[in-house]
Amino acid sequence: MQLTVRGWLVLLTAAPLIALATWLPAALWLAGGWLIVATALLLADAQMMPTARAWKLTRRHDARLSLAAQNRITVEIERFPEPGRSGRSLALWLRDTPPPTFHLDRAAPLLTGAVAAGASSALVYQLWPPRRGDYAFGDLYLRWASPLGLLRRQARFAAAAPVKVYPNLVDIRKYDLLLRRNRLWELGLRATRLRGAGNEFERLRDYTPDDEYRRINWPATARRGKPISMEYETERSQNIYVLLDVGRMMRSPVGDVAKMDYAINAVLLLAYVAVQKGDRIGLLTFADRVLTYVAPRGGKLQFHRLLEQLYAVHGERVEPDYGAAFSEFAARQHKRGLALVFTDLTGSITTESLVTQMARLRRQHLPLLVTLADPTVNRLATQPITDSDTLYERTVAERVLAERRLTLDQLRRQGVQTLDAPADQLSVAVIDRYLAMKERLLI
Repeated sequence: MQLTVRGWLVLLTAAPLIALATWLPAALWLAGGWLIVATALLLADAQMMPTARAWKLTRRHDARLSLAAQNRITVEIERFPEPGRSGRSLALWLRDTPPPTFHLDRAAPLLTGAVAAGASSALVYQLWPPRRGDYAFGDLYLRWASPLGLLRRQARFAAAAPVKVYPNLVDIRKYDLLLRRNRLWELGLRATRLRGAGNEFERLRDYTPDDEYRRINWPATARRGKPISMEYETERSQNIYVLLDVGRMMRSPVGDVAKMDYAINAVLLLAYVAVQKGDRIGLLTFADRVLTYVAPRGGKLQFHRLLEQLYAVHGERVEPDYGAAFSEFAARQHKRGLALVFTDLTGSITTESLVTQMARLRRQHLPLLVTLADPTVNRLATQPITDSDTLYERTVAERVLAERRLTLDQLRRQGVQTLDAPADQLSVAVIDRYLAMKERLLI
């Protein structure tokens, strides 16, 4: 139990009276009387103050936290009545102890509120995990004021608990929510692609500004007195293959998150959308050898298989062997499908191997090379030159970008589709391209 600022002020009010007693002895009696009153107030305040047994704290969050996304953490505070203790609403301060590597939406998870006896309150904050894996929350610390505000007490509440950080599930929940509200354009996805634009009629629906005029059903429009569009069903049960490079360069960070983890988030959202669209999706991860393989299947169970596989993926400190990975993939999969290769463009020898293997892949499948643009390199390539250091940085960055463009152009000339997107926009860009390919009946 500690004195608050108000409690110290009550006690120190006697100090001027004691100093005045040098010239006015009667002031000493006043100071003594005030100290007696102040002590009585402090004792009464302490007696009315609730004990630690009056509080119950519970931390709530998703069973799986999402990588590189804001995760909502709620701490529920319940206060029980105690005989002989004040029931009035008391100010409180809560401190949580999340894993130290997580980024918080404030300098420290110190939350404030007020709770009366017999009531409860919920304090909320957001955290952002930069890595997948197993972590642990620590205990909760609660500090509360006395009824008169003269004292405060602090207690520690056991709340240590393990927590797992999975690939981004927040984006999937957001996708579902916006899909139900017909507002997927908020994710940056074209509505016509999301509703389906195949060649088999599915249903009529209200016209939206993104619809093509050729989709308008004029007889239905005349009958209903408002624009009506025709919706077509895209082909289902197509094969989607993901080849994910987890080698050395994919471990390099963009900001606080590894390129590999941005790619994993994109793969997970792609798997969810593909399953929703009725397609089959499989996964192959590789570095200098094939690490994991999941055969393409459809259905929700397949999504959960991929989720667990992607959760367990770890980067390797080696260069990728595209030849070994693509050869094993070719041996396992003969049916044509969309093959997305997530990788990074590195040295000339490795890049030459990638170009060769992508060209071979095109003989059997529709290949799409997915790479992550690094905003740091783009920034260095356009920074003003002020000294020899900035000149060197800009020259190197420009060379890296030029080699990257050359490689991508070479792949396009060979009929390989490419997607080079900023890391923080990768998931949406991949989904948009996947839906565009289905819309154009390319798969």
